[in-house]
Amino acid sequence: MNEIRAASIRALCKGLKLSRVAKLLPDLLPRASKQGQSYEDFLFELLEAELLERQTRSIKRRLKVAAFPEPKTLEGIEWEFLEGVSRQKVQELCSSEFIDKCEDLILAGPIGTGKSMIATVVGIEAIRRGHTVVHRRVADLVRELIEARDEHRLTALHAQYRKVSLLVLDELGFVPFDRYGAELLFNLLADRYRKRSTAITTNLQFSEWVQVFGCEKMTAALLDRLTHHSHICITEGPSYRSRLLNGICHNQTRANKAPERGSKQTTESV
Repeated sequence: MNEIRAASIRALCKGLKLSRVAKLLPDLLPRASKQGQSYEDFLFELLEAELLERQTRSIKRRLKVAAFPEPKTLEGIEWEFLEGVSRQKVQELCSSEFIDKCEDLILAGPIGTGKSMIATVVGIEAIRRGHTVVHRRVADLVRELIEARDEHRLTALHAQYRKVSLLVLDELGFVPFDRYGAELLFNLLADRYRKRSTAITTNLQFSEWVQVFGCEKMTAALLDRLTHHSHICITEGPSYRSRLLNGICHNQTRANKAPERGSKQTTESV
C-alpha cells in the first residue's frame, strides 16, 4: 500500500472512529494479500477486532463508574466459604435475567458471610453483559441525596439513578440516619420500583428495618415493593475473615509444634 493511500485510509478510520482498524490495518493487509484472504474474511476480521476493542473499553468505563471498592468476579468465588446461597443461585443471578425483568435482589445475613461479595460479583457480571451498574454504601447515598435536596438538584439526581440498570446498595443498617434521610432513600427506591433493579445487602432481619427508616408505615410500604418482585438470599455461617484468621492461626500453631527436620539426629549426635 502506498503512503498516500495509507494516509487516506487512516483519515477515514479516524473519521469513522475505527481506531482498532486503523491500528491493525498495516499488519493485516500485507498478510491478507500474501495468504490470498477473501475480501469478506478480511473485512470480518477487521470489524470483529474493532467490536472487541470497543466492548473492552466500554466494560472498563462502566467498571470505573460502578465504583466497586473491591472488585470480585464469578471465577474468583471461594465456594467453600459461602453458606446459605447455592452456587446455582449465584450463577442464576449472574445471568442478569432478573435485571432484564426489573426485579430486585436482597442479600441478608450476619456480618462477613459473603453478602457484599455476591452483590459485587453479580454487578460485575451485569457490566460484562452490557448493563450499567452503580455501587453505593447506603450511608453515602443518603448523604448524596441530602446534598442534592439542599442544592435543589434532587430531581436531576433521581433522573440520573433512573438510568442505572442495577443499583447496588451496600450495608443497609450499618449507619443510622434521620427521618429526612430515610424519606429521601425511600423515595429513590420507590422511583426505581419495577423500572430498574436494586440490590441491597444488610445484616438486619426484615422486622428490624424499621430501625433504619423510623416509620412503620414507610418501612412496610418499602418492604412491600422490594419483596414483591425480588430474589431474597440469606447468607449463613461464621465470618469469612474470622475463618481465614482462625485458619492462619491454626496453621501457625501446627508449624510451631512441628519438630524441626533433623533435630532428633542432632540431639543424638551431641
